[in-house]
Amino acid sequence: MDDKEICQPSSQLPGKPVSLWIDTTPDTAFPCLEGDTDADVAIIGGGIAGLTSALLLKRAGLKVALAESRRIVNGVTGYTTAKVTLAHGICYSRILNKFGQEQADVYADANQTAIDRVASFIMQMNIACDFTPLPAYIYAVTEDKKAEIEAEVRAGEKLGLAVSYVDTPPLPLPVKGAARFDGQAYFHPRKYLLAFADEINNGNGRIFENTRAINIEEGNPCIVRTDRGAIRAQYVVIATNYPIFDPLKLFMRLTPVRSYVLGLRLKNQPPQGLFYSNEDQFHSLRPHHLANNGAYLLAGGEEHPAGQGGNTIQRYKNLESYYRRFFDIESIDYHWSAQDNKSADMIPFIGSLAPASDKIFIATGFKGWGMAHGTIAGMLLSDLILGRSNPWKNLYSPARLNLPASVKSIASRNVQAVKHLISGYLSEESIKNLAEISKGEGKVIELDGEKAAVYRDEQGKIYALSPVCTHMGCMVSWNPAEKTWDCPCHGSRYACDGKVIHAPTVKDLTRIEL
Repeated sequence: MDDKEICQPSSQLPGKPVSLWIDTTPDTAFPCLEGDTDADVAIIGGGIAGLTSALLLKRAGLKVALAESRRIVNGVTGYTTAKVTLAHGICYSRILNKFGQEQADVYADANQTAIDRVASFIMQMNIACDFTPLPAYIYAVTEDKKAEIEAEVRAGEKLGLAVSYVDTPPLPLPVKGAARFDGQAYFHPRKYLLAFADEINNGNGRIFENTRAINIEEGNPCIVRTDRGAIRAQYVVIATNYPIFDPLKLFMRLTPVRSYVLGLRLKNQPPQGLFYSNEDQFHSLRPHHLANNGAYLLAGGEEHPAGQGGNTIQRYKNLESYYRRFFDIESIDYHWSAQDNKSADMIPFIGSLAPASDKIFIATGFKGWGMAHGTIAGMLLSDLILGRSNPWKNLYSPARLNLPASVKSIASRNVQAVKHLISGYLSEESIKNLAEISKGEGKVIELDGEKAAVYRDEQGKIYALSPVCTHMGCMVSWNPAEKTWDCPCHGSRYACDGKVIHAPTVKDLTRIEL
């Protein structure tokens, strides 16, 4: 019995428990690594950052080996909402305030260049990926948030962006005003990136699936140790969403968060735009048109810190209830969730791990805007590895520490991590008999003095695991919608049988006998 059969997601929710992107594209079947191999650059992670880096480095004449722990474009990138945009919520006014005009200009330039680069890749490679230009709107639903929108418009204008204030964006919601950004787009991320994979995986490029990186040793060459063999390379790129190798202690400056999406069919046409609210609990909307399968509205929200979602089934139900207030929904065809990382100062970490290492590079902290930042990562990292200058280097440097912009977030982040580390060991549920765990249910329990993460599958078989996350020792919690064990400290995730499905951990939960 494979993982999918053991860990079937909850049947209490409507629609397929998979993203639209994965459901409408073929599975990949790249081989796993067999033994040791050599490359100029080893890339860990098969999402947009890893694949864009691999494509550009291979085109520059380097030998590239990309290792993905499961299947490419099947992790965070496979569960994005795929907005190709520089409109990142209330963003530019804050960057201007915290970083100043020069760095804000850099951020705006990098993201606009990324949008243009995506469009040029699509045209150059003739990729049929549903790429559709649309304006993006950051909107307020309350009067007290309207001032933020007005400030964002002024900041965007100061930075030369194509932004304007509108009273009524094309949404059937009670909107109090919006910042409209022209020249944005959406696309189908798997169609786009599978075309990259086809070009990468020949000649000087190799893609290895089902090959999990376990450790990295810096040297000449560097060595990436995997569960299938070793990759020896002069340079290493870590593009695993959350870093699996972290000598700069970035975990102290990263907050992993989860959010949820419904794939809706409406009885009329979906609104034409990319929409994101500036509420404390955001809502996100965008259409998607499939040539042979009609139009969808991808409706998201319900963000929370990873591993702290409570009843995640209710998260989806909250979204459904909210959007039914404003849209005439014919059916809910899909539901899925995604995990993103936010840096303490809200700027991603993209660059080398110097001073710890000048041969190992990282891309993380995309804060939910991975299509632009993953493309930025590919461009910036390829330039750094090839020895070319890049004006974005300092802004995105993983070694930066802008204390005025990040000290409050760093303090809060680490207090919360310690809180969950301690409270997890004090809060296990005590039960007298395993029969109290229903089919399809998981619980962290204490039974006869032993702590255990216990799951009963639909056939009644019990899976008992140590509840201690193998990353840094926090206690995992049960995610009932996805049927996973999630770590509330740094976002590691495990299947119901304990197998790793999300970094930073690289080791499965330990099985125990009850």
